[in-house]
Amino acid sequence: MTNFQKSYIFSKRILDIFLSAAILAVASPVFFLISLAIFIGSGLPIFFLQERVGWDRKVFNIIKFRTMRITSNAKGLLISSNNDSRVTGIGKFLRKYKLDELPQFINVLKGEMSIVGPRPEVKKYADSFFVDYDQILSVKPGITDYASILYRNEAKLLDAVFDKEKYYLEKILPIKIQLNKKYIDEASLITDLKIIFITILAIFK
Repeated sequence: MTNFQKSYIFSKRILDIFLSAAILAVASPVFFLISLAIFIGSGLPIFFLQERVGWDRKVFNIIKFRTMRITSNAKGLLISSNNDSRVTGIGKFLRKYKLDELPQFINVLKGEMSIVGPRPEVKKYADSFFVDYDQILSVKPGITDYASILYRNEAKLLDAVFDKEKYYLEKILPIKIQLNKKYIDEASLITDLKIIFITILAIFK
């Protein structure tokens, strides 16, 4: 590992800790309101944990606000669309503005994720592209990346097809993998800040 790479990894971690702590502190009232809305709408649990494959193929639990009905989270497809009957009313709102992703800043503080990096996949999908994911899993997974921006409205694409999982594996995931590799090749603090800025614009577009 070069001195530049070491410096980048250290600086990236400092940025992750600072931004995540700040966002969690500022957004604490939002966390409370979302938690209350989920509880009133469909009870406990508030959060949804799902195993994902992270850096060096280490498995961790990604944290999200629960957007599906209690009996639906552990069953059915691993992907969902806007018209998925399993998604609750508040869940549709949270997904639209990506608010269900907010708890992942806890994953960042724990060192399991970074703010910017390839989105972590479930083991089933990561294993489908084992060789490609060796390179992708050489870095920490992130909350946002090039692929997240391009597929900001991924759920709408899935609405238009019958076999959603097949479409995801054959059409969407291969492109995500190429974009993930592009990020790894270009990784720098400037690239990270650019992706964060574009992500913010995309959310409110």
